[in-house]
Amino acid sequence: MTPEKTPGQDAVPAHLRTAIDAATRSASEGGGPFGAVLVTADGQEFVAVNRVTAENDPTAHAEISVIRAAAAALGTPDLSGATLHVSCEPCPMCLCAALWARLGRICFAADRHDAARGGFDDAAFHDFFTASREQRDAMLPVDHVSVASCPEPFDAWKANPDRTDY
Repeated sequence: MTPEKTPGQDAVPAHLRTAIDAATRSASEGGGPFGAVLVTADGQEFVAVNRVTAENDPTAHAEISVIRAAAAALGTPDLSGATLHVSCEPCPMCLCAALWARLGRICFAADRHDAARGGFDDAAFHDFFTASREQRDAMLPVDHVSVASCPEPFDAWKANPDRTDY
């Protein structure tokens, strides 16, 4: 007896295949070995690859690139209900971007250990958030500096009746 499939279940492997194919193509052409497919709640598809070295931009991961492309094309930073299909487990930066974009789901193929075996070990970035203050400071000191005027930008934001909340 064949198990019941939920709607969209068949699409996940196809989108992951597209992400993997894009990543493989990128790697063979001198780009990074990461690909992403973002499918919006209404079925629109966006594809991107890692562009870190092509653009000299450390934030140009495939996930960030596809979120940027989709948000620009749709004219909104809110991608609620979208699914992100990626060739490899997202790093913490990409996970945070997915949270900010309000994505509904992430599906990934390779995991962080596969990436490490391929020369992309981001364990330190994952560990940063659970490390002690001393360990974090050794990696990247992040210091709060109290400034009396620090609330001014937020006050200006709240006072602006034309702001776009996000």
